[in-house]
Amino acid sequence: MKGWLKLAILGVVAIAAAEVWLRARDAAEAPVGAAPDFTLPDLDGRSVRLEALRGRVVAVNFWASWCGPCRAEIPELSRVYAAHKDKCFVMLGIAEESGGRDDVAESARRFGIDYPVLLDDGGRIGEAFKIPGYPRTYLIDHEGKVRHTFSGAVERADLDAALQPLLAATPKTCPRSM
Repeated sequence: MKGWLKLAILGVVAIAAAEVWLRARDAAEAPVGAAPDFTLPDLDGRSVRLEALRGRVVAVNFWASWCGPCRAEIPELSRVYAAHKDKCFVMLGIAEESGGRDDVAESARRFGIDYPVLLDDGGRIGEAFKIPGYPRTYLIDHEGKVRHTFSGAVERADLDAALQPLLAATPKTCPRSM
């Protein structure tokens, strides 16, 4: 074999090995147990606290306006939100690395985000959740425990499948206001 071909094969193997290592590391770092509590402003300046949403199932989606996979998954997230928002379910989009409030609001409008968007300007909540990159989605049960983590763009069917048992386990009544 030619030297450049061997080098190319070695490069592909190295990239594959790095991907396997990163995925294993990401799984090990995902929060287990109680979700880190946070309070962040929404696009209207109102504070939203995760703890105040106890009694509901919460999907927390970390995204950035420049992230292609984030933009690709937004229609799927919107469909899930529309289908379940009246069933003790809240979707929160946490914008990071996306500019100020006006920039994020414009991106949310342009991308068609119809669920609440929160601003994490400094990325401290992303650090608390130990996100390795965008997009990253956490499903939190009605007791405030992380039950499922999605790395990368999530498909509606996968999110629905993980969401169904959590919604079935919620109390018959839940808080209706955010």
